[in-house]
Amino acid sequence: MGLNLPPSRRRRPSLTPMIDVVFLLLVFFMLASRLGVETAMTVTVGGDGQTGWTGPPRLVDLRADTLALNGVGIALDALPTRLQRLMAAPGDPVILRVHDGTPLQSMVDVIAALQAAGFTGLVVTD
Repeated sequence: MGLNLPPSRRRRPSLTPMIDVVFLLLVFFMLASRLGVETAMTVTVGGDGQTGWTGPPRLVDLRADTLALNGVGIALDALPTRLQRLMAAPGDPVILRVHDGTPLQSMVDVIAALQAAGFTGLVVTD
């Protein structure tokens, strides 16, 4: 005795739960991610060329792995203090020589540290 049952149609899986999960993940990552805060650094380019050099040399050498003041290695946090001893005024020029292969972030860190300490006469060269 055979039963004549109609052939069952195969049901396609519902995509609604998958779409819900994708949107929940999207919302989670949008809320959890920290968008980068844009910062600006004011740099004066050029000059009038009339300011003369006074006092001892103030040459900051920046390489990919080292920082030196007048040829002597120094840590970044000690640089502003050592430079202040060499200067009569915060506006006196300081030469920052950046060598090839130095990451841009290293240069930005040095400039930001000097600007935070009040140095305004920074000359960047290569």
